[in-house]
Amino acid sequence: MKIEELNVVAELPLWSLLAEGKAITREFVFVDFKQAFEFMTLSAQYAEQINHHPDWSNSWNKVTVQLSTHSVAALTTLDVQLAKAMDAFADKVMNAN
Repeated sequence: MKIEELNVVAELPLWSLLAEGKAITREFVFVDFKQAFEFMTLSAQYAEQINHHPDWSNSWNKVTVQLSTHSVAALTTLDVQLAKAMDAFADKVMNAN
């Protein structure tokens, strides 16, 4: 389901709109590589559960994520669901101590 009417900026304040509103992106910055990898592991497991996978890259303590539903060339509720989960995983990893 497409989400043309969703206010992504309000719903996901740490994410930015890209590609004429067809994708969202966020850069997560962690203390070190171990935290970044833990975040990626949690995110990958969840992405498999919902069968919706991010485009992402990792460089030491940074993970850059872009979400879009390629099959419909638009943002969908799955993108928002995964973005919210990734925000929660980042909080969990960063506040584990």
